[in-house]
Amino acid sequence: MVISLDGVLNVLKPSGMTSHDVVSFLRRELKTKKIGHAGTLDPQATGVLPLCVGQATRLVEFIMYQDKEYLCEMTLGITTTTQDAWGEVVEICDFSPLSLEEVKSIIPQLSGTITQTIPAYSAVKVDGIPLYKRTRLGMKTKTLSRQIQVYNIDIIKYEPPRVTFVIKCSKGTYVRTICHDWGQALGVGGHMSFLLRTKVGSFTLNESKTLEEIVALKEKALMPMEICVESLDKIILTEEEIKKIKHGQKLVLPKGAQLDNKVAVQNNEGKLQAIASLITVDNKVLLKPEKVFNRE
Repeated sequence: MVISLDGVLNVLKPSGMTSHDVVSFLRRELKTKKIGHAGTLDPQATGVLPLCVGQATRLVEFIMYQDKEYLCEMTLGITTTTQDAWGEVVEICDFSPLSLEEVKSIIPQLSGTITQTIPAYSAVKVDGIPLYKRTRLGMKTKTLSRQIQVYNIDIIKYEPPRVTFVIKCSKGTYVRTICHDWGQALGVGGHMSFLLRTKVGSFTLNESKTLEEIVALKEKALMPMEICVESLDKIILTEEEIKKIKHGQKLVLPKGAQLDNKVAVQNNEGKLQAIASLITVDNKVLLKPEKVFNRE
């Protein structure tokens, strides 16, 4: 029997499973079809993996675009095809240990708004084919890049050739590419040898649950849907106004309403009822429904 569940799971993803593996496992164990992840983690990486369940799957985008935090270990002196410890070794550099000051000197180059080259072994699709498949098939693909934000990099341990650091960054950041570029800038090469995601937006490692815990707790492991839209402005409407919104009608807002372009519509109990946008028509500010939810 398939049961109806609505909410968010903060999963502690184990090493060795893809994000899709985790989704498939929980669909089967929780006996529900509607589960989607809010941003993948590499199979060997561990840590926070938010999953949206039921109606919350329509809110995935609001989690995906939130900032991330990772605990990472970089090993200097070894360059690999995949920029991590699971690829083929391309080059080994026999070097005398660099000083901590030398290692730290590269951080400014890797911080702020930077353009990052997307690694050849990644899930980004070109003409419908993931880059990692194109690379393995020997298909020619032009180099792709994207602009990202790296807010902070803190080295917490340096035991040559290993550097352990915490990085806070935007969506779309490849931490293994940070390691690769860091090693290249030092002239010795490097790769990511460990990765733990410690935070996605407000989802933290301390509050995450193992797959075994989630299977045991079932619906009790779910966090409310409202956590997905914490970053949005909130507007509380009456039952009559919510009915109109759910029927696709626009509402005129009072003059001087100070709200962002997109808002979370809630009832008097604080339950999310809809996502709406603000539009201006004939000098009137209207609330236009975009997504409505079937909730009491």
